[in-house]
Amino acid sequence: MAILICGGAGYIGSHINKLLHQKGYETVVLDNLVYGHREAVKWGEFVKGELADESEIEAVFQTYKIEAVFHFAAYAYVGESVGEPEKYYYNNVVNTLNLLKVMRKYGCDKIIFSSTCATYGEPEEQRQNPINPYGATKLMVERIFKDYAKAYGLRYVALRYFNAAGADPEGEIGESHMPETHLIPLVLDAAAGKRADIKVFGTDYDTPDGSCVRDYIHVADLAEAHFLSLQYLEQGGDSDFFNLGNERGTSVLEVIEAVKAVTGKEFSVICTDRRPGDPAILVGSSKKAERILGWKAKYAEIETIVAHAWNWRKHAQF
Repeated sequence: MAILICGGAGYIGSHINKLLHQKGYETVVLDNLVYGHREAVKWGEFVKGELADESEIEAVFQTYKIEAVFHFAAYAYVGESVGEPEKYYYNNVVNTLNLLKVMRKYGCDKIIFSSTCATYGEPEEQRQNPINPYGATKLMVERIFKDYAKAYGLRYVALRYFNAAGADPEGEIGESHMPETHLIPLVLDAAAGKRADIKVFGTDYDTPDGSCVRDYIHVADLAEAHFLSLQYLEQGGDSDFFNLGNERGTSVLEVIEAVKAVTGKEFSVICTDRRPGDPAILVGSSKKAERILGWKAKYAEIETIVAHAWNWRKHAQF
C-alpha cells in the first residue's frame, strides 16, 4: 500500500513526504512542477502529472495500490485569484473532482486536504464566508468532500491554517516560492542582501507595536498534523476539519527583530501605508486538533522557526 501526495514537490507536501518516509510509509508524489521543485522529492516515487488529466491520475492508481491521498495541489496566491478566478476554480475545484472520480473508481476512500483559514473570511467571523476566490475554492472543495462523504462514503480531514513557515529542522528541504510573497523568506532575503529592503505595511494598527499580528506555524508541525490526520482516518475516525495554529501571534516588527537576532544581519526596514484588506490580528486556535488528534505545535517560538528557515536558505539548492 502507498500514500499518494498530490502537490508533494511543493513546500508543505515535501515535508509530509519526508515525515511519511520516516514513519515507514511508501509514498508516491504526483506534481506538475508548475510551482513545485523536483529536487524537493527526495523520498518515495515521483510522477510528473496533471490533476487536470484524469488519465494521468488513473495511471498512478493503476501502477500503485493507493491507500490514502494527501491533497496539496492548489494555486494559493490570493491577489492572483481575484484577478484570475477562472484559473483558480479550474485548478483548485475541477481538478479535485477529477482526483475524487479516480479515487472512487479504485476504491480509495481516505483524503487529507490542505485547506486554509481564508475560508473564514473576515477575522471577527466564526462562520465560513471567504472574501476572495482562493478562499472560496478551498471552501467549495470542503463542501464537495462533505457531499461525497454522505453519498459515496469518502472519509476526509480538512486542515485549516494560516501562515506556514520555517523549514525542515535537518535542513534537507525548505520554502522556495516564485514569486515569493511570505514574510519570513522575504525578510531573510533582505538579511542575505538579496533584497534592498523590507517594507512594513502599516504601523498604526491596534496591536502592541502597531504592526499586523499573524499566526506562524512551523512547516514540520504542519506535517505532523497531516500525519496524525492520516492515522486518525486509518483508525476509523469520522470525517472532520481542524484549525491549526500556534495560538500565539507574532507581529511583523517582531518577525523582523527575530530575523536580525538569528542572522546577526542589519538591513533597511521601510514603514509605509497599510494595504487594503489587511486585518490587524489573525491568530488560530488548535484546541480541537489537540483534543482529537493529539497534536500540539513543537516548534512554537518564532526564533526557532526563523533559525530553521535561515539554516535552509543559506544552503538552498532549489
